Amino acid sequence: MISIDPRAAAERLKGITKRTPLEYNHSLSEKYGCEVYLKREDLQVVRSYKLRGAFNLISQLPEDKIVNGVVCASAGNHAQGFALSCARLKIKGVVFMPQPTPKQKINQTKMFGGAFIDIVLTGDTFDDCQKEALKYTEMQQMTFVPPFDHPQIIEGQATVGLEILQDLPDVDAVIIPVGGGGLSAGTAMLL
Repeated sequence: MISIDPRAAAERLKGITKRTPLEYNHSLSEKYGCEVYLKREDLQVVRSYKLRGAFNLISQLPEDKIVNGVVCASAGNHAQGFALSCARLKIKGVVFMPQPTPKQKINQTKMFGGAFIDIVLTGDTFDDCQKEALKYTEMQQMTFVPPFDHPQIIEGQATVGLEILQDLPDVDAVIIPVGGGGLSAGTAMLL
């Protein structure tokens, strides 16, 4: 089992991410006959919790791991969190995105990363894109920042669960969407 410290991650994320509200939803509560609260991660500057994991990992990399820059593969949300992290930390980053990525996601990623990132569109799927990103990372002697399967990514994303437990300590159930599993892994470690 990996060891994570969401409280330490929350300290690193101060001034980078927002502590998003846990809002009572009347309509869903009435529909399901219980109290339903929604964690409003859509209010983050990048509109996703992915910034929490990306910044947490990148901010802890030693100098020898960032000297040549960092690389990620993403279809959108991780790319945006990664790009903003690179800009805030003033680290060169390269974002690999699948060719069919919507223009809006590409433009948002460019906006958040500014001069600190380059975007490479390659492959038809995330898996194709990630394969190219990993090859590039090795060839350029850079550091790869995965979207979900790394202890520091999980630790940063676990701050969502930490905030839920701080705001609603007697919660009966937490329902989490699962893509790559970083958010659910981090939150499960707290429950």
